[in-house]
Amino acid sequence: MFEKILYPTDFSEVSLHALKHCLPELVKGGVREIYLIHVIDITVAEFEAFELEEIYRGKLEKLAKELKKNGAKVEPIVTIGLPSIEIAETAEEKGVELIVLPSVGENIWRRMFVGSTASNLARATKKPVLILKYEKEGEKIKPLEKCDEIFSRPLIALDFSKCSVKVIKTVRKFQEVIERGILLHSVDYGNVDELEHNILLAKKNLEKTAKGLKAEIDTEVLVGSASQAIIGMALSKNASVIVIGKKGRSFLKDLLLGSTAERVMRDSKLPVLLVPCE
Repeated sequence: MFEKILYPTDFSEVSLHALKHCLPELVKGGVREIYLIHVIDITVAEFEAFELEEIYRGKLEKLAKELKKNGAKVEPIVTIGLPSIEIAETAEEKGVELIVLPSVGENIWRRMFVGSTASNLARATKKPVLILKYEKEGEKIKPLEKCDEIFSRPLIALDFSKCSVKVIKTVRKFQEVIERGILLHSVDYGNVDELEHNILLAKKNLEKTAKGLKAEIDTEVLVGSASQAIIGMALSKNASVIVIGKKGRSFLKDLLLGSTAERVMRDSKLPVLLVPCE
């Protein structure tokens, strides 16, 4: 299991809900060290940033004190700068194994390609990012998956590139808690004559990969759009999280063309574990 995690908080309702209700469940699952970080956005606060630093430090230390009661070592961190860059650099400095980031509602996805923390962090960090999904029901925040079950039924998307090796390496971090997982590959390449051959080859590769995991793993090969196949299969199989590799590309290419990982991150109602591959 992931033992060291980084949790960025902006003190929003969804962020505090995840901190108080989800992080304790992750601690029960094996997390031993938590770094709580709040980044004062210099582009927003400007000259007030340094005055706000002590205020936010006090708030963060109070949250850390409460979280320590669950048995984990907790270190609060307040920095000033660009949120995605500061989070990524802190993750490297502290040697964390996972960054946990909650999101809620549609607005964050509308801002996805114009600078949201979730999207920018996925590009900036070399650490896996677990994006928790929440929705609002009236005045209440509701998680779309139970935190104590997040890693129990993963749908693992593979494309058989070098990126897939890193995805499987990440899955091995939590393979002991997997009840039943799914390895999925979508064949969206080759001409009609090559289709049957590509499907058979994909099945063999998935079965070989499944044997290397210490968990009950099913394999599925679909034909068509990768992002639609991943989201559709995850819902139909009652997956608890989607695990997918995020290849490094320029912001402009992602903006104009999108990527499978970006589309899954944006459209999935399930938690998404992004594994940076470059």
